[in-house]
Amino acid sequence: MKPVRKAVLPVAGLGTRVLPGTKVTPKELLNVVDRPILSYIIAEGRAAGIEHFVFVTGRSKGAIEDYFDHQVELEAQLQAKGKLDILAELLGELPRPGEMSFVRQMAPLGLGHAVWCARDIIGDEPFAVMLPDMVMSAAKAPLAQAIEAYNQKGGNIVVVEPCPEGQAHQYGIVALDNPSGRLNRMTGMVEKPAKGTEPSNLFISGRYILQPEIFGLLAEQGKGAGGEIQLTDSMLTLLKRQDFHALEYEGVTYDCGDKLGLLRANIALALARPEMEADVRAMMRDLLG
Repeated sequence: MKPVRKAVLPVAGLGTRVLPGTKVTPKELLNVVDRPILSYIIAEGRAAGIEHFVFVTGRSKGAIEDYFDHQVELEAQLQAKGKLDILAELLGELPRPGEMSFVRQMAPLGLGHAVWCARDIIGDEPFAVMLPDMVMSAAKAPLAQAIEAYNQKGGNIVVVEPCPEGQAHQYGIVALDNPSGRLNRMTGMVEKPAKGTEPSNLFISGRYILQPEIFGLLAEQGKGAGGEIQLTDSMLTLLKRQDFHALEYEGVTYDCGDKLGLLRANIALALARPEMEADVRAMMRDLLG
């Protein structure tokens, strides 16, 4: 098996669920505590051993590329004022040479099309997909958990988690073959199943490891739900030819593409900071009366 070295990050979306905040700021650069959402995603990927991040961008997303570049004037001011801890933190996020690539999705044709746009950089090797509005908090990086599952089973890995009670009809739900434990062979996927028909309570939560054969399927695939090229449609076709396993990862997911999810992420991750926890709890008690 070839190792998983590269990750695709589809960042061309408009972020309509968090407007007007995303009118001029890409949703991926909205702050969670003191850093943008993408900072958490890249940290997770690096912790999992990803060597190359491929950003699939769109119009008005130039700020993402700028974020992962030097800010010469800012760095000079921090140096001059002796704020070396902050400077070191900024420099620590900069990519190593060749660690990041940026490609343009010219039209909003869906997640499947965004992944397909990265095909020439990914080449003929397995790769990860990391949805950049899903911040995952776990003792071990969720993508690292997925790569461990891939090293064990090969094929394709889909990270899943239990959906809230009675809300399976709002998610993409996986079907499993005789489930036992956290890693199980998949037999199918259903997008937003009608209530009472869901094959499990496990929804696809934003991390995948896919084989490169998905690109050929995406190239031939027509538009699906919402008039877009859906990644899950090609995954279903590939599932008939290759093994897929669902990994119920250990951790918590925050949907930062949603206003309440973004707020929840800010509170939860601030409470997880030892230097902030007491002040955050005091602030919440004050706000709640």
